[in-house]
Amino acid sequence: MTLSVRLDPVLAARVEEEARRLGISKSDLVKDALALRLGLRNPYNLLVEARSGRPMGEPAASERTGDGLRAKLRAKRSH
Repeated sequence: MTLSVRLDPVLAARVEEEARRLGISKSDLVKDALALRLGLRNPYNLLVEARSGRPMGEPAASERTGDGLRAKLRAKRSH
């Protein structure tokens, strides 16, 4: 779903600044803020999950990314 919202210049600047600081898109920042405000995501539950020591997300994702990056670097060096 697409949603258009008009923001006053001060709020728009804060959104842009915070998204840049976090390294995420403005859209992701707004979606995250809405999820938190609507109770769809509870920061305390995220903290408990992160501290549990159980793997979050897909454990092998970073390994695959590392393998892909190594392959690209090898290919670049061979030229």
